[in-house]
Amino acid sequence: MEKVIRNNKVAVLTVGSDKGGFYSINNKHKELLFHPKLVEMVEQNRGIEISAKWVKENLGLENIDCSYANCLTIDWITVGTSFEVINYSGSEVLRIPYDLNVA
Repeated sequence: MEKVIRNNKVAVLTVGSDKGGFYSINNKHKELLFHPKLVEMVEQNRGIEISAKWVKENLGLENIDCSYANCLTIDWITVGTSFEVINYSGSEVLRIPYDLNVA
C-alpha cells in the first residue's frame, strides 16, 4: 500500500470536523487512509474535487461515499505506530495505544 512518508512520519487522512467521516464510512478500503493522490489533493486544498467519480477514475475504487471528502485533514504519525480510527461525535479521531493508558 502506497503512503506519503516525510521525516519518518506517515500521512493519515481523517475528517477532523464534526461533519462526519470518510474512512469510518468507507472502512473496507484501508488505502483511503494513506493514498498519496488523496494526500496531494488535501495538501493543495482541493478536497472539494474529491468525488465518487474522482475516486473511481484515480484510485480504481467504486461505491465510495465522498460526502465529507472536502473536510479531510492530514495527521502525521511516526512510521510503525499502531492506531485505529474512531468516529467520535461526528469527527474521526486517531486513537494510538498509549492514549488508552491515560488516566
